[in-house]
Amino acid sequence: MKQFMDIIENPARLDWPALMERNITDDREIERAVGEIVERVRCEGDAALHHYAMKFDGVRIETLELSEQECLEATENVSDSVKHAITQAARNIGKFHAAQMPKTVDVIPFPGVHCMQRTVPLQRVGLYIPGGRAPLFSTVLMLGLPAKIAGCKEIILCTPKGADGRIAPEIVYAARVCGINRIFCVGGAQAVAAMAYGTESIPRVDKIFGPGNRYVTKAKQLVSRITAIDMPAGPSEVLVMADTTARPDFVAADLLSQAEHGPDSQSILVCQTMKIAQDVAEEVYRQAVSLNRVSIVEESLEHSRIVVLPTREDMVDFANAYAAEHLIISMEKPWDIAADITAAGSVFIGNYSPESAGDYASGTNHTLPTGGWATSYSGVNYDSFVRKITYQEISREGLTELADTIITMANAEGLDAHAAAVKIRIK
Repeated sequence: MKQFMDIIENPARLDWPALMERNITDDREIERAVGEIVERVRCEGDAALHHYAMKFDGVRIETLELSEQECLEATENVSDSVKHAITQAARNIGKFHAAQMPKTVDVIPFPGVHCMQRTVPLQRVGLYIPGGRAPLFSTVLMLGLPAKIAGCKEIILCTPKGADGRIAPEIVYAARVCGINRIFCVGGAQAVAAMAYGTESIPRVDKIFGPGNRYVTKAKQLVSRITAIDMPAGPSEVLVMADTTARPDFVAADLLSQAEHGPDSQSILVCQTMKIAQDVAEEVYRQAVSLNRVSIVEESLEHSRIVVLPTREDMVDFANAYAAEHLIISMEKPWDIAADITAAGSVFIGNYSPESAGDYASGTNHTLPTGGWATSYSGVNYDSFVRKITYQEISREGLTELADTIITMANAEGLDAHAAAVKIRIK
């Protein structure tokens, strides 16, 4: 049997960590190179951006920001079918994220004490959209729509020009659908640095969002000391849980749809029997050889695997420990399994919920934590674009009633000025 994926049958729990390792190299040369790029952009501004556009993309940029005319011309080059698909996806994504808007919290926890929490949008956010082999116009929707719904005052977008000297027209059209009017022809680590520090053309932002390669990821980590970022992110990944009710051809298609993202992506299958494992492995090979990006898929599958675990409990424990970016549950009573999942970026329930639906059009967000960060980070959502501010108003009577509690606690912590701030008011 020809196959691309290794099968590991019933491994001991001590061996699980090795099976969960991601294909993430600790490349000090990348950190050094990105550090140099970030520092040059910080010091030289636009001049550095022009330099790196020529060095890395082979493109001479006359003006960093797309003009209104260029935007209009780009949108005219998008087919009607793609425009329709973007519009339908935007409708679903917008509806799901609008439903996340919170209510103002307004509470009187004690007579004379009034506490509130209000949601306030970030003022200026920066979105990074990769270009290259697969310009991700779907990510424009995933980031731009919740930013607009949250009420961010200014949304800017950075994306590189391709070898033809143009930005993908689908990216421009998706930006227009989201109400984004400022698009800059800048890519890579230099775009992240520009949004973090600001240049003559690109304004400094309050938070940076968006995926990218290892250089972009490292740049986001470096600038997170001075500006917020959405989350730690690395190569994309999927984990599929399958029992005898799963369709091997469906499962294989899901594993491959993730593997084609890039050679460092990872696809994991956790299943109950060797028969399922072998059937899926055969399907993966059969489907992979006909794909356009088969060479990328083969590289990705070199560090992907199939793990056979006979009990549902072991499967759930493995999934929670792996903390997948995307988790697909193709099992009997999948919602019961999902109730026990405590770490995942986004969960896909049942045989007819492919991960690609969440990538494009179901409504949920596809910007998700990778590399095990789903144990502590959420994916991008409405809350990613807002801050919560608390308020309190206390009457003299309310403070008098609380005084003993505050003074006792302040004195116990050795902070007598805190206690004095109460005492002086209730004399």
